[in-house]
Amino acid sequence: MATPSPSPSAQQPVRLVPPVEEPAGGLLTADPSLVGLPSFLVGALTIGMVSIGVVPAVAVGASMPIVLAAAVGMFLATIWAARVGQSAAAGISGIVGGFLLSYALLTLGLIHGWFGIPLIAVADTQKMFLIAWIAIVSVLVLATLRLQVGFTLLFAAVDVALILSLLGVIQTSANLTKASGWVLMAVSAIVAYLFVGSASGATGGKELPLGPPILHA
Repeated sequence: MATPSPSPSAQQPVRLVPPVEEPAGGLLTADPSLVGLPSFLVGALTIGMVSIGVVPAVAVGASMPIVLAAAVGMFLATIWAARVGQSAAAGISGIVGGFLLSYALLTLGLIHGWFGIPLIAVADTQKMFLIAWIAIVSVLVLATLRLQVGFTLLFAAVDVALILSLLGVIQTSANLTKASGWVLMAVSAIVAYLFVGSASGATGGKELPLGPPILHA
């Protein structure tokens, strides 16, 4: 941290924090999506594989380090986006990071009995978790209507996956749970498309088209 000068001049006010330098014109600006999107991708892909049954139920904890790492990446993208003034990107990254972190903590908590939840209440706990996140993601879908339609489709698909997972818990249906996993695979494909487009733009190429927004300003 810069220290204040004992006798600053009138033309040079005291600064407790070094000034932020503006990027030079014509240079490519930093893009936090290059951290956020791959983190989102690996998190969605991992949870999708768990739901499909790639990992047996007794070993579901093996996927949690990946989900936690994805959550860390999303929070880093949140801070980065906020730092460069991308409030929408910061909000979306924070929501996704919050979901991944809470999913990992709930899963590990249920496996190891951290929260004192009896076996008879596990299903109701999962319902509460899913309903809470369905509400948040549904609002997020509405909030993205002024963004390019690719983002709206992405979070609409996430919403569908959560709803299918909730129905799977309510009806104790492995098929519905697997269906939610396959929808998450589609989510992963959309995120991969977004990541390729962002990476292309960041390396001097053209970004991939995402379609016009549903609502226009």
